Amino acid sequence: MNKGYYIHARAVGHCVQDFLLKTRSHPRTQILSLGAGFDSLYFRLKDMGLLHHTVVEVDFPNVACQKATLIKRMEELSALVGDTEGEGSGVLTLSGEDYKLLGVDLSELFELERAPGEAGLDNAMPTLFIAEVVLTYMENSRSDALIQWAAERFSGVCFLLYEQMHPEDAFGRVMQQHFKQQSSALRSLAQYPDCEAQRRRFLEKGWTECSVMDMNGFFTCCTPEDEQQRVQALEPFDEYGEWHLKCSPYFVLTASKGMEPSWTPLLPSMTAILSNRFGSLFKRVQVLKLPNSMENPDKRWDEQLYHSVSCLSNSLALVVGGQTSPSSAGLGMLGLKLPKTCNADDISVEPVSLQPEPAALCWRHSATEVIFKGEKYLFLYGGRSAMEPVLGDWCFLHTRELSCTVIPVEGPEPESRHSHSACSWKGGARIAGGWGAAEQPLGSVFFLRELEHGFQWQRVETRPPLIPRGVEGIRQYSHTAHVYDGKLLLVGGVWFHSSSVPGITAIDIMTGLCLNCTINVEHLEWPLMLHNHSSLFLSNEELLLIGGGGNCFSFGTHLNPEPVSLSLSSILTSH
Repeated sequence: MNKGYYIHARAVGHCVQDFLLKTRSHPRTQILSLGAGFDSLYFRLKDMGLLHHTVVEVDFPNVACQKATLIKRMEELSALVGDTEGEGSGVLTLSGEDYKLLGVDLSELFELERAPGEAGLDNAMPTLFIAEVVLTYMENSRSDALIQWAAERFSGVCFLLYEQMHPEDAFGRVMQQHFKQQSSALRSLAQYPDCEAQRRRFLEKGWTECSVMDMNGFFTCCTPEDEQQRVQALEPFDEYGEWHLKCSPYFVLTASKGMEPSWTPLLPSMTAILSNRFGSLFKRVQVLKLPNSMENPDKRWDEQLYHSVSCLSNSLALVVGGQTSPSSAGLGMLGLKLPKTCNADDISVEPVSLQPEPAALCWRHSATEVIFKGEKYLFLYGGRSAMEPVLGDWCFLHTRELSCTVIPVEGPEPESRHSHSACSWKGGARIAGGWGAAEQPLGSVFFLRELEHGFQWQRVETRPPLIPRGVEGIRQYSHTAHVYDGKLLLVGGVWFHSSSVPGITAIDIMTGLCLNCTINVEHLEWPLMLHNHSSLFLSNEELLLIGGGGNCFSFGTHLNPEPVSLSLSSILTSH
């Protein structure tokens, strides 16, 4: 949640500072902050010595009065504002030399039209409008009129907008429900649901240049690498899926008209990012009613996350790794002795020693059954640990002896990764996606192939590439995977720039041909989140999705309440 508020402030600050830099040759500029509330932008700029302009803040009259009272009561704020005069006349609530506070209802355009005159604004002076999650609360006809009025009223003008989008994905549905409960519906989402719609909106209302990107794109492309590393080191962090899902439905938009030089604080190559789709097959979603899950009697191992569980026999399952906090590993490796009957009281938990021990002190890794010379092994690969944010090493665990075995592996090694998928195929393992060391999701697919003397890494070329050059393709992590009928199925996960529920990517193993299929969730009464989930391939071409979901920023936590069954027949037939 802290990073969510950070990226908002970072995006706005980045664009404001760019405006100040581009207009520093002008003797004066002006900033008009719409729906400013109790924002401290003016005081921060003034304290940093960056103010060579007038800041005008606009909000409801009662909010403006409360803020004016607060400023007058605080000596430090009053000193920055300086001598005040003219309060109480018209819409002007507080007036300093370079700070004006206006009490105006933004939805009443005739009132807003009075504001520039009373605040002493100059229509010919370079002007920046700022609207942070403000216009979306207004009726579209009124917010559209405001956007058009700003473009027409000022000759050299910029607009900075920070708002929500993607109302139909799972996070968007949870977000909308939250605001409805607060009696503050987000009214712009239906008409302007994505970056491209918002860009067209501004261009049609008189703005000549407009760039848009979501917060994932902004953090990646507009935040210096050293700043990204600084933020990552501030606190223990292991909520990658929740972080990126929060960033996807928020965007920053910059528009301008009559500015010389052009105002382009966002990278042009990243404007209006859209997901690259290779097809759209819809499946019927059926909700299943299953018995309540058994409660584990031993909370020592039950209270951990991101471990793997592998069934070695009808009577033994192996739990590997996991974490109890973002900086603390779990209990290493544990054996679960399973009874013949489904009685939780008969399950016993025993620690299993492993050499080298670090192989079991990781999380977000994969554990896949492979076969070498007729013997079964668990191939433990990737993940992260308390010491390393991304791991690229592996271990072959003999399933009968529960000991690590050295088996030669040749070929170019895959990039280090965690939160990837791995599944067995022809004695080897197929690795796909994940989160890489460069703090980016990966689109690569590898096959660990069995040879006579060991194994070999082989990179799988997909068509089209999972990350097409110059295009935002399918990059996913925190997904599951299965091989069936000659196809590698990547199920759910976190997709950058997905405008709907992340679906299924089907990759033909022989040809590398990819098909991205969305999931029709209109039959579900609740949002379907497909990260932190597990999936089970059933014999009748049904895929059972179990669990999934997580924290949704400040809007609450959503966990899928019931398992879901997907029919894969349409995917397998069409592909």
